[in-house]
Amino acid sequence: MIRVTRLANGFTIASDRMESVETVSLGVWADVGTRNEPAEINGVSHLLEHMAFKGTERRSARAIAEEIEAVGGHLNAYTAREQTAYYAKILSADLPLAVDIIGDILQHSTFDAEELARERAVVLQEIGQAEDTPDDIVFDHFQSAAFPDQPMGRPVLGKAEIVGSLSGETIRGYMHRHYAPGRLVFAAAGQVDHDKLVELASNAQRGLRVPEIGSADFDGARPRDQELRRIGAGGDSAQPDDRNLHGLRRFVDHAQRDGFDGWSRESAETVAQSWCAGMRVDRQRDKGIYQG
Repeated sequence: MIRVTRLANGFTIASDRMESVETVSLGVWADVGTRNEPAEINGVSHLLEHMAFKGTERRSARAIAEEIEAVGGHLNAYTAREQTAYYAKILSADLPLAVDIIGDILQHSTFDAEELARERAVVLQEIGQAEDTPDDIVFDHFQSAAFPDQPMGRPVLGKAEIVGSLSGETIRGYMHRHYAPGRLVFAAAGQVDHDKLVELASNAQRGLRVPEIGSADFDGARPRDQELRRIGAGGDSAQPDDRNLHGLRRFVDHAQRDGFDGWSRESAETVAQSWCAGMRVDRQRDKGIYQG
């Protein structure tokens, strides 16, 4: 049974109890990603995700890894354009430990200078690998063509010259501005008691700050309330799928006219066809038609 509790500060806790298992998958999903980044710090969301595991006021990077692995658990994270997630998979008896670790890394990360230098190097290597991966390049080109000169069109990993200069203070400030309780959802599925989860998560996240409207730490409207500058015919009145198609048309037209690093018209159309196929699958899955 799915249960959802929203605390007074806006922090949301959701659970889906599954009696047939003895494990729990849980995590915090933050309504924060590349979409929130100013151009001059593009890539900060992803670097922040890396740094969250590199030591807190209570735990070293090694201690974080050892504590979760000592109970056979798994801890990881990912960054996307509109969200960042920190999640764990553990036995149900170890739920308090996992909740405590996730709460710790989201509130008490130290952003140690030596660890930051190492993680910058790791991310720069990831950027280099992405630039050698055709399907990564394809969708970065698509995003930049569909959403020009705005955060949604920029790469999640960021640009090498920007990532290489991001400081610990910049990362910490970004975290304080965006990781507010109202933008976080703590979700768990498996052998989990909802009331116990609410108690654990509330205590583990009690240090979260609620930025005041008008303060330097308040970033204005929530991301989904901010209007994207979309391209193509139809504008804001177009349906969501129409807007996607307008973006694809812009991508193909751009490739036909100017080319993307030597792309041919046929290559661009292949990308468009693949994207449309994915959109069809998404619609079928939403309607319960497709299972895969």
